[in-house]
Amino acid sequence: MQRRTLLRTLLCLPAAAAGIASVPFRSHATQATETFPARPVRIVVPVAPGGSADKLARTLALKLSEKWGQPVVVENVVGASGTLGAAQVARARPDGYTLLLGGEGVTLNASLFKTLPYDTSHAFRGVSKAVVNPQILVARPDLGVRNLQDYIALARKKPGELTLGLPGNGGIAHVAHEMLSRQVGIKVNYIPYAGGAPATVDLLGGHIDATLITLAAVTDYVRSGRLTALAVTTPYRSKALPQVPTMAEAGAAGFAVESWQGLIAPAATPTGVVDRISRDVSAVLNVPATRSLLEDAGYVVVGSSAQELDAALARDLPRYASVIVASGLSLR
Repeated sequence: MQRRTLLRTLLCLPAAAAGIASVPFRSHATQATETFPARPVRIVVPVAPGGSADKLARTLALKLSEKWGQPVVVENVVGASGTLGAAQVARARPDGYTLLLGGEGVTLNASLFKTLPYDTSHAFRGVSKAVVNPQILVARPDLGVRNLQDYIALARKKPGELTLGLPGNGGIAHVAHEMLSRQVGIKVNYIPYAGGAPATVDLLGGHIDATLITLAAVTDYVRSGRLTALAVTTPYRSKALPQVPTMAEAGAAGFAVESWQGLIAPAATPTGVVDRISRDVSAVLNVPATRSLLEDAGYVVVGSSAQELDAALARDLPRYASVIVASGLSLR
């Protein structure tokens, strides 16, 4: 009898029942988005400290930390052409608290390595393409070359003797210079380094002849005359060094290679968290003082959406694969 009375009582409480039913269900993903970030965020930089990627990561870390009220820590994980750092992020908990400062190297490595500790096409998702980086060919002043044609002529005169420092074996600089070499018919001696900073140090010290590197890493050295700028790889000149011609203008007709840097997350990171980070990256990049600082250094500020970067990653995988196969480049 008591059970039947209790049942009738419950059935006669539609308002209370409706109130219970109207309480929205908040999934773990929704809660994670609303509370992000609730603790320190780590940005893994897969190259040595001091280069352009490291500088960008530290700029983003500082500005995002100020915006979020949480520490954003930069950690350099160097080795295996960036794959060691990428592997750490691929294995990380997909919650937005571990991010990769990546670029086109992520897609290049998918073809350059026979095996990787992750499946590039399924391990990551884009967060934001922060900047586009013109690549620039620079030489030590005492090499005696003043433009791209001088460089090509010297390389033809001394096939395989000119030493070209690379900020990583098989990176965009390697692929871009190989494309140039095949187009104009030259051979150089590639010297790979663990990032742009050590390559620049050796070039400044006269230990190598030239390097193809992200423009932002050497802007000040070009302006001061410590390095001679020969050409940029983009189809447009850089606002930071407008006097430097493009390779297409300087004699390599039709040549155009762009590279970029931005944030990448583990593939299963909730969309809400990814979009939150993407919006905040765009916001801090477009603060006038930050934008001016980056553009003056040689970056082209983008601050793309996560969806735009995902589309670029999907497009670049097969495009770079075809170039790498045709050039015969391989790391392992």
